[in-house]
Amino acid sequence: MATPRTDTASFHAYLSSLQYPRIIALCGAGLSASSGLPTFRGPGGYWRTHEATSLATPGAFLCDAGLVWQFYSYRRHMALSVKPNPAHYALAELSRKLPGFQCFSQNVDGLHQRADHPREGLQLLHGTLFEVKCWSENCGYREENFTDPIVPALALPVDGKDPTATPDISDPKVPLSRIPIESLPQCPRCKRNALRPGVVWFGEQLPMQVLRNVENYLNDLAGVDLILVIGTSAKVYPAAGYVQEARQRGAKVAVINMDANDVPAGGWEDGDWMFKGDAAVIVPELLKPVIGEVVVPS
Repeated sequence: MATPRTDTASFHAYLSSLQYPRIIALCGAGLSASSGLPTFRGPGGYWRTHEATSLATPGAFLCDAGLVWQFYSYRRHMALSVKPNPAHYALAELSRKLPGFQCFSQNVDGLHQRADHPREGLQLLHGTLFEVKCWSENCGYREENFTDPIVPALALPVDGKDPTATPDISDPKVPLSRIPIESLPQCPRCKRNALRPGVVWFGEQLPMQVLRNVENYLNDLAGVDLILVIGTSAKVYPAAGYVQEARQRGAKVAVINMDANDVPAGGWEDGDWMFKGDAAVIVPELLKPVIGEVVVPS
């Protein structure tokens, strides 16, 4: 297996040599970690006393929509408590500068959108916490919503001793009230169903339009010049497959990750790069020949 390069100079030289660059950024949780976004799971993968993955199913919503919404409302709140980092803004600026750039993101936290990433250049593979949609597929209603809490019933409890403090409801010792379904977000179109989070749950397909957009990009005869693998091991499909598909279309691979042992699917090939460290620092520096200095709002 080849040894990846680690120098910024060779990366900049390659990037500057591309006349009409076609670039993919495949993003994972490591990108959001640079914003300080904590994991939503506690020890052993649990949220309170529930295995977190067990709350991410249609069956869980049918069984206890209130509990599922409390879980996702907590995640929305935590995501809104942090800000997009310079890497988010760098990718957004790259999208504005390069028509041939696409960001394939596995993150549902809304940080790309809050960095004003052009929507036509952003493919959210797993949906987003900040889109809600009608439980009924026949209705089809969906909307973007960054309100926190989305309805009063989902407001975080107040500490009885300190009204300015908010208890951490991921702690099972903090009591949670049962929320009736009529107090949850309701569909304004059909007026018969609750709204649900617009994320992909276990057992569901990835968004069909997103998959079409990804495949149309990959199948373009112009090929792919570069794929940036940012904050993800890219070993889970379909994301892992995108690295291989990009390679088959001519792409070099650049991995940006805290783990220097994170090898992309298929291993290293001649001409690849590995940049170990914080994506918030590395990504803006790598993209500087195209986007210049990144401006992060105060």
